[in-house]
Amino acid sequence: MSSPLANIYTRLPVSFTHGQGVWLWDAAGRKYLDALAGIGVSCLGHAHPGLVAAISEQAARVIHTSNIYEVPQQTALAARLIELSGMQEVAFNNSGSEANEAAIKLARYYAFQRGNKHAHIITMDSSWHGRTLATLAATGSEKARKGFEPLPSGFIQVPYNDLDAVRAAGDAEPRTTAVLLEVLQGEGGIRPSDIAYLQALRRLCTERGWLLMIDEVQSGIGRTGNWFAHQWADIRPDVMTLAKGLAGGVPIGAMLAAGPAAGVFTPGSHGTTFGGGPLVCAAGLAVLDALESEKLLDNAHAVGNHLKDRLASALAGTPGVTDIRGRGLMLGIELARPCGVLAMRAMEAGLLINVTRDRVIRMLPPLILTREEADQIVAILVPLIQQFLAEKP
Repeated sequence: MSSPLANIYTRLPVSFTHGQGVWLWDAAGRKYLDALAGIGVSCLGHAHPGLVAAISEQAARVIHTSNIYEVPQQTALAARLIELSGMQEVAFNNSGSEANEAAIKLARYYAFQRGNKHAHIITMDSSWHGRTLATLAATGSEKARKGFEPLPSGFIQVPYNDLDAVRAAGDAEPRTTAVLLEVLQGEGGIRPSDIAYLQALRRLCTERGWLLMIDEVQSGIGRTGNWFAHQWADIRPDVMTLAKGLAGGVPIGAMLAAGPAAGVFTPGSHGTTFGGGPLVCAAGLAVLDALESEKLLDNAHAVGNHLKDRLASALAGTPGVTDIRGRGLMLGIELARPCGVLAMRAMEAGLLINVTRDRVIRMLPPLILTREEADQIVAILVPLIQQFLAEKP
């Protein structure tokens, strides 16, 4: 019998019935260490008592009203995000794709208000910004874009971590209005940008009057050991996008604006039916409370460094391991050949990971991960990698 679901995912043959902390259990009662957290979403792990209580209590009061009315939980969450980021205003939506779509719209509206009716945005190779048509056009993946042409125009892609390329693109296209990038690429293979590059890019955007727009959908909300990954470079973007871990598993997205980007949108220029509803914002507030009270940013930094060091030590000298990189609990292991089969093998061994860019093992465990649990990841994963690399291609 064919599935009633659209054929858009190649799923691993397991379904989970419940979780606790960094652990999940399947229908047969088998236990798995979750080193993926729903691709960076379940930042507090599973069944976190504070998050469960916040969602339950809010659901018992009111789930949805509409953005045509005041939503106190939305205002409170926006205020917290502004306090943590130094930004000035927040527009909520439902996902990372929608947050980036809003950022693209803002950049074009910003340009339009200044007489530029054909605004161009510089983006990076190997980037990932979403699956809507506009965010696909901004994404640096030909594989993801294939078959969906014609895509919206007005995007210029340049090599990542290359300031001269950004400058040259802007020189060649005077209608450039913004630069959009991840400061730590996720789908692109856990590739961090250089701090000096980010600081120089901030200066360049200021000099040229461009908006600096940073996609923190995967790297934000404490994942790297800072609230937002760009804070390691001590810069502030004009636009920042968030999603994934912001509500710990409940769908939410947010676009934050500051400086010249603040106040660009006006009533009627953008909107959403579900974005920033009472339920998701109550969840978001609970997530921020837990991250602060449980000192999970410090934990992500310390345990992430421990996990990275243990992996580097255990895999030292292993032929075929080309790099181990990342920040905090956003880590990647790059191998010399495609290794997608390792996701299945790890699952069979009780560990949940995935593979991106064909050759990069990606780990995004919950920010509550302990050193002991990190050691368990190493104990399971390292022999699988070594066995795989010892096999003939």
